[in-house]
Amino acid sequence: MDARDPDLNKELDAALQTRKELGAEYESELVDSFMEKVEQRFNDTADRHVRRQLAEQQMATAPGSRPYATGAPADQAHGLGVGERFAFVGVSLVLAIPLSAIGVVNEGLPGLLITWAGVFGVNAVHAMGAFSRLRRGHGQEKSRD
Repeated sequence: MDARDPDLNKELDAALQTRKELGAEYESELVDSFMEKVEQRFNDTADRHVRRQLAEQQMATAPGSRPYATGAPADQAHGLGVGERFAFVGVSLVLAIPLSAIGVVNEGLPGLLITWAGVFGVNAVHAMGAFSRLRRGHGQEKSRD
């Protein structure tokens, strides 16, 4: 038994002493009773942990809160997770295929180059927007400290 929880140690000692006094015929009831106490202790600890995490999430999403205090990466604090950025790039590339075909059919190689310049430009603007939001977030954090 771990010495970190003295109450459970006391409960176990009491259960063992009771077993010695009452005999083996009450062993299953004593074990069940002790396991219920362990389960209740576990549930209480898990509930505290869940409540703490929910409070931290609420603080992270509350207006005026410090987005970097939760330990989340700065880009996720501004809603620009890796998945969202990847999805944006993926959608722009998927849309680039029919746009490339339209550009080639209508204008040939110059149409293809203009189409891909547009795809590149849209992704670059998106990336720079994310970068500027990220920088603004860091600047706000430094000014608060």
